Amino acid sequence: MHPELQSLLRQRLAVISDTSFRDRDADAHLEALKDVSLKITDYTQAHLAEFDAKLRHYLGNSSYQKALEHLEAASPA
Repeated sequence: MHPELQSLLRQRLAVISDTSFRDRDADAHLEALKDVSLKITDYTQAHLAEFDAKLRHYLGNSSYQKALEHLEAASPA
């Protein structure tokens, strides 16, 4: 279910957790976070009608970890 969105959410988590990148180049780290966040927003706006109420809630509140968990739980293994 929405593999592109799942990938974007995982990318965002990876950027956030990359403390060595942040420590090495804080400005580039922030730009990478902004870039993936914008991609999530764009995807969300383009596919909003396809999302269930819970996913819309998570994405609308920027609860990206919960959104990812929701998508993973709904995806076939």
